[in-house]
Amino acid sequence: MRKIISRTAIVLLALGVIFIAGFLMLHHRRARAVTRSLYTKADPPNTQANPGYEIPRKLADLKDPAIKESSGIVASRSNPGLYWTHNDSGDGPFLYAFDERGQRRGVWQVAGAKARDWESIAAGPGPDHAKHYLYVGDIGDNSGKREEIAVYRVVEPVAAASQTQTTKKQPANTENADVIRLRYPNEKHNAEALLVHPRTGDLYIVTKETLATPHVYRASAPFKNGDLVTLKFVGPLSIPSMLGGIVTDGAISPDGKRVVICDYLRGYELVLQKSATNFDSIWKEPMTAITLGERKQGEAITYRLDGRALLVTSEGSPAPLIEIVRR
Repeated sequence: MRKIISRTAIVLLALGVIFIAGFLMLHHRRARAVTRSLYTKADPPNTQANPGYEIPRKLADLKDPAIKESSGIVASRSNPGLYWTHNDSGDGPFLYAFDERGQRRGVWQVAGAKARDWESIAAGPGPDHAKHYLYVGDIGDNSGKREEIAVYRVVEPVAAASQTQTTKKQPANTENADVIRLRYPNEKHNAEALLVHPRTGDLYIVTKETLATPHVYRASAPFKNGDLVTLKFVGPLSIPSMLGGIVTDGAISPDGKRVVICDYLRGYELVLQKSATNFDSIWKEPMTAITLGERKQGEAITYRLDGRALLVTSEGSPAPLIEIVRR
């Protein structure tokens, strides 16, 4: 009898290990399909009012057929009214410009950059205070094998009217990008959220975790081309979501007083207290959940240039452009 029980226990343990391993291997594909279903059931798009925000409104579909996996979005500083996005892994080092009607406004190849797994884009200051900079996060690491991740910093292009017809096959070119090499102080992490403080230029990365709490890491500016920086652990991030730590993007508001992150279900905003003397205290503030509308696979979120609205896109083609206005 003891042998039978022992064998049964071993079989059950083996089945449990196989189940967990299979889940972890497939979670990236299945989580996306499952969370789309959960989103529809738990938070019907365009029907639930947001505390502090209006109901999501679809502005347009992105017209450029080359944008198939919009994985990041940022409001242009050099071209007010325009936005930048990029594709997920599998594309080259290209930035796609579009307006609020989803119209194509040109494609730029980032000079001196490689695209291993671009996941996020942000805007912020750089070495020349008279210029605006874009920061592109090559920070994805689904397999957990990267010794280093990278952030490319490039002077934001001015989108001249003559460049609106540039394409992925015939792109315009940016100035040469700087590369900021980053490594974690402990274990390797997958991440899809890069945030840049609009005044200090500090970089923040929020990790994407399955069955675990996401972590916030910081790299303090200034940065020189080629720098290898060890990220500093800021703290854990508790998200009021059934998905826990599956963070797919994030942004800091232009005034530096708000942070928004998102997962496949919805967005979550943190607000810096007026009495705060350290920006990093914002990560301990309570989060407000925000309905983001019907996204096919939501992996991109940003603030509008005036900070009065959120803009989101989605992977899939055509990608919807959705606006959520603050009350």
